[in-house]
Amino acid sequence: MFDPDPQAGLAAVDLEALVDARHPDPFSQLGMHRTSSGVVVRAMLPGAASVVVIERDSGACLGKLRLIHPNGLFAGLVERAAPYRLRIDWHGTEQEIEDTYSFGPLLDEAALNRLACSDPYAVLQCLGARPDVLDGVPGVRFAVWAPNARRVSVVGDFNTWDGRRHPMRFRHTAGVWELFVPRLTAGARYKYEILACEGHALPLKADPCAMQTESAPATASIVADVSRIEQFEWTDGAWMSSRAARQTPRAPIAIYEVHAQSWLRIDEQGHRGLNWTELADRLIPYAIDMGFTHLEFLPIAEHPFGGSWGYQPLSPFAPSARLGLPEGFAAFVNRAHAAGLGVILDWVSAHFPNDAHGLVAFDGTPLYEHADPREGYHPDWNTLIYNLGRNEVAAFLIASALAWLLRYHVDGLRVDAVASMLYRDYSRAEGQWVPNIHGGRENLEAIAFLKRVNHEVAHAPGVGGAVTIAEESTAWPGVTARAEDGGLGFNFKWNMGWMHDTLHYMREDPIHRRYHHHNMSFGMVYAYSERFVLPLSHDEVVHGKGSLLGKMPGDTWQRLANLRAYFGFMWTHPGKKLLFMGGEFAQWAEFDHDASPQWHLLDDALHQGVQLLVRDLNRLYTHERALHVLDAEPGGFEWLVGDDDDNSVFAYRRCDGSGRELAVVCNFTPVPRHGYRIGVQRPGRWEEIMNTDASVYGGSNAGNAGRVVTDPIASHGKPQSLLLTLPPLATIVLRAQ
Repeated sequence: MFDPDPQAGLAAVDLEALVDARHPDPFSQLGMHRTSSGVVVRAMLPGAASVVVIERDSGACLGKLRLIHPNGLFAGLVERAAPYRLRIDWHGTEQEIEDTYSFGPLLDEAALNRLACSDPYAVLQCLGARPDVLDGVPGVRFAVWAPNARRVSVVGDFNTWDGRRHPMRFRHTAGVWELFVPRLTAGARYKYEILACEGHALPLKADPCAMQTESAPATASIVADVSRIEQFEWTDGAWMSSRAARQTPRAPIAIYEVHAQSWLRIDEQGHRGLNWTELADRLIPYAIDMGFTHLEFLPIAEHPFGGSWGYQPLSPFAPSARLGLPEGFAAFVNRAHAAGLGVILDWVSAHFPNDAHGLVAFDGTPLYEHADPREGYHPDWNTLIYNLGRNEVAAFLIASALAWLLRYHVDGLRVDAVASMLYRDYSRAEGQWVPNIHGGRENLEAIAFLKRVNHEVAHAPGVGGAVTIAEESTAWPGVTARAEDGGLGFNFKWNMGWMHDTLHYMREDPIHRRYHHHNMSFGMVYAYSERFVLPLSHDEVVHGKGSLLGKMPGDTWQRLANLRAYFGFMWTHPGKKLLFMGGEFAQWAEFDHDASPQWHLLDDALHQGVQLLVRDLNRLYTHERALHVLDAEPGGFEWLVGDDDDNSVFAYRRCDGSGRELAVVCNFTPVPRHGYRIGVQRPGRWEEIMNTDASVYGGSNAGNAGRVVTDPIASHGKPQSLLLTLPPLATIVLRAQ
């Protein structure tokens, strides 16, 4: 070992700590310092052959550094204190660069205090990697929360992934480590090398707040071109100003749920998925032509395992590199808005995967997760549960939610697995969960977190009109009630009960449906307890459950007719609509993330017919106010016939409260019903504006020749009645003239 240079003014203990990359405060020793011997510069540059200090402005030589330790520590006196650069000889390759350790602290006390107070906007503004200019020098500013680490270094291609080169400065106020790396640019790969408090090195960690990542299976974070993201040239002002009106409980909302990577794969190019530009070219016009008002993407935040469909994300601020650059996603949203299409994202705050490069034991302690596996481990998904009672973790997740809304103009967040967050005993046996402070099963911290998320989304500047939607599968009260009224504050909730009940009914052979009649009508008992979305989602067409068409009984014609009738029932039932890709043309296969939907089935006229029906139902739903204005209000629906279980017939009235009125009749048997009378209030002519049995949809074309006139015969408590022909396995919609 070399003896320390007396002129370096460096104690032996500090020298050993620097070369071993375990010094608690590298800024106190590296860079330029005044000593009793004069001004000294020290630099840790393993592998360098020689180092010269030059004046930044003039380029004059200020001094040459001497190697004082074979592991790469250089030090030496310089002529004077002045802004400087290091001219480094890497054994034949010369590099001239400013010294990282010549820059002062980056985050001011106000920012640190905001981080310490768990301000999600401070997380957005301060943490992660950001190109910046300090003292006229361009570079990248890094900041990461790791309060229990002994040392954190930024590593990447720029320093040969050597943690000795760029150890960070610790800011005790907020538990944050920071560093400015001069001359580094957007596109650089990086991770954090972290020493746990016990002194052992952890697996290299990706940046939790990274805006961009490598594409899986690679796991590094990438310095994003923040200017292209946060200063994107949006042209959707008209959409944003009208968005609130488009997403109220009185607006028509018909959602096309999509797994972006597999919506359309290119077999000729290695079965790849489309990128954001290609999706904008193909998916947006398709969804518009189909009459949908919104797209909803399964999570697009970066995730290591494609088989999780995005529901196990590790970079909750970064659009997946599988689909292109972050600014590509912004451009997609901009084009969707220009076409009049909203964009909703599935957002995961319930759990995260335990990949070593991710959040698990991030600083050597259970930082993001609970320490006790009875609170911190999800047995269903082999994932870890966020410690939402920790303010910094809650702020991190809220910042993620705000990032999608502010940076990418996303119109809504569908919050995944809310039920698993609300209950401490979710999917746990007795003795495998920890009660709350009152001894109950409710997760008080998660409840407070969800209320805060919804409050921020509702009131954050720049996100006006954005909505939140809960995937909540229990009878938890007040999911869509205001927080000030004791609710969680969501705008909408998926109606999982309606989905399970009605699909159970549709699976039954029509001869047995009379015994399950209540499954179709029970949803109206609680239809106004929340503001609902009726989902036929990806969850119902995976893991051996089969496709929607595969659930239907009978031969091929009957299966298709059943599905058409069911769609007619769904689109005329109170509640917003959601349909997963492939369902709109009745594909036979269940969802496979490695394959596309079975688009080839559209060569078959029967599948074309289902697709045409969904398109027409969307247009009917959006154009007929009676089908959406009072979706969440009791005055918009009335049973006309709800108890005809012998014939498996349902009839109901939809209205908008201002005179527009529809009658819907569903026949869920393959038997045509001639001379079926239903009571109506309004006399005169009624036009048949939808018949799922029309030949254009693949049906038998039975019906009422387009119109029917009332008889002055009282029925079902109404003064007038209609004598109808009910097609087999069909839904018809009649509009009062």
